[in-house]
Amino acid sequence: MGSKAIAALVMATALASAPAAAADCPSALICASNPAGVVASLQAQGFKAALGRSDSTGNPKITSAAAGYDYTIFFYGCDKGENCNSLGFSVTFSDDGTNSTQLANEWNKDKRFSVMSFDESDKSLMMTYDVSTVGGLTQVNFADVVDWWQTMLGQARVFFDAHPAPKKK
Repeated sequence: MGSKAIAALVMATALASAPAAAADCPSALICASNPAGVVASLQAQGFKAALGRSDSTGNPKITSAAAGYDYTIFFYGCDKGENCNSLGFSVTFSDDGTNSTQLANEWNKDKRFSVMSFDESDKSLMMTYDVSTVGGLTQVNFADVVDWWQTMLGQARVFFDAHPAPKKK
């Protein structure tokens, strides 16, 4: 059995065992209302993915990595931590001496799928990519979402290399 067939079998098993709360999500589709299905799809695509809960909201969250960055997928539109309807991919870049609103705006002016923002309190930058899963995403659609996120992370590395932090004296 090839790796694609094994991935499809893993996916089918994960989706078939979806909790009752995800009943509104057709079994072959990826929905935020079925966090285990999101995890299984990421893993079938070859990514690490660990399901947890957000400390601030109690909503599900997934930790993963791509393009050399650790990131989090937050679940939104939830009802008491269940039946969520959208996903928010998010990565935070710590202060390196160059982070600013202007730097975030420079990123945003040329990007379609991600948004970067500057947090004045800790001088960090956050890049996000939000996706609605209402009605469900096919495996191909979700793989494309993940591929775009991975592409944006790779482009962030190139962007930061072109905007290096000042050398410390």
